[in-house]
Amino acid sequence: MIEMDAEEFGDLVSDEIDLLPEDMFVALDNVVFVVEDRPEDGSLDLLGLYDGLALTERDRYGSGELPDRIIVYREPHLHVCESVEELRDEVHTTLVHEIAHFYGIDDDRLHQLGWA
Repeated sequence: MIEMDAEEFGDLVSDEIDLLPEDMFVALDNVVFVVEDRPEDGSLDLLGLYDGLALTERDRYGSGELPDRIIVYREPHLHVCESVEELRDEVHTTLVHEIAHFYGIDDDRLHQLGWA
């Protein structure tokens, strides 16, 4: 386990978002990235969450809709990582995983691809 305050962790997440390939963001419209300490249930088991309706499940999506959210949880990440390098890798994997859910890719497929 490593320690990192919320501001430093948020900066790390922002850096990792900036390193993602541009083609991951082509259809990523009306989505915000959020950092929270823990999931609502207080557990340390969940590293991230896509909170929204997958692109493959939308029949229409118009203005006035609240944005979907990709949430990265700080404390669970810090709990499972032993170094900053490992943390960066895990945050990167979490971001790709949750963005994939936006595009409608489920956990089974993500496991096949090595992103879960």
